[in-house]
Amino acid sequence: MPTEAGSAPSTMTENYLKVIWKADEWAVDGDAPGITTNEIAATLGVGASTVSGNLRKLERDGFIDYEPYRRIALTETGRAVAIAVVRRHRLIETYLVERLGYGWDEVHDEAEILEHAVSDRLLEAFDVELGRPTADPHGDPIPASDGTTVRPVAHRLGEFAEGECGYVVRVSDDEPELLRYLSSLDLRVGAHVRIGERRDYAGSLQVVVTDAHDLPVETVELAGPAAASVWANSEPHTHV
Repeated sequence: MPTEAGSAPSTMTENYLKVIWKADEWAVDGDAPGITTNEIAATLGVGASTVSGNLRKLERDGFIDYEPYRRIALTETGRAVAIAVVRRHRLIETYLVERLGYGWDEVHDEAEILEHAVSDRLLEAFDVELGRPTADPHGDPIPASDGTTVRPVAHRLGEFAEGECGYVVRVSDDEPELLRYLSSLDLRVGAHVRIGERRDYAGSLQVVVTDAHDLPVETVELAGPAAASVWANSEPHTHV
């Protein structure tokens, strides 16, 4: 039975739909579409049995297509709600950084709370004040008010070859400590990077942060999980 017309989705509903939508946002070729019950439980920090019960409610209300032991997908209704929540979250993060001086490692938890309370009118004011930004401080696309979302063409640093260059366009905001570490190394959105030596035996790679003239500014050794959290576009040429 769908939700009653005009009623606002609950906080639980918005949180679950956002997690399901984000699971596919930065998926790459070969990734299985959708998300599993256990993956949702790990992301939200709750038990799998709790997730299963809530998923049945979301299916009843017409937000998801759900069968136990299978990956979960959003319906069109669920997708619309998820994108609206993501838009609120990312505009709030951007406002906190650009207007209130928060660090990019500090805004996620604040936005998690505010995204359920901010009105459409206030959100529009944020959007106008910020000049209608297209990406948040971490490089994640901000959906437009009509729900359209454009993801930049980018790849994880771990997929780059030695000598390949690009500009960082996105850093995952899942780990605040990683954001602080990368910021201390000037490895943030907009940084120009060149891939140095790949140490596959150690599961790491060398990343050289360069200036506008391709001169080294900082050389960073990134372990596999950290490299997988940083996305960059790929320039059509390489440097030797």
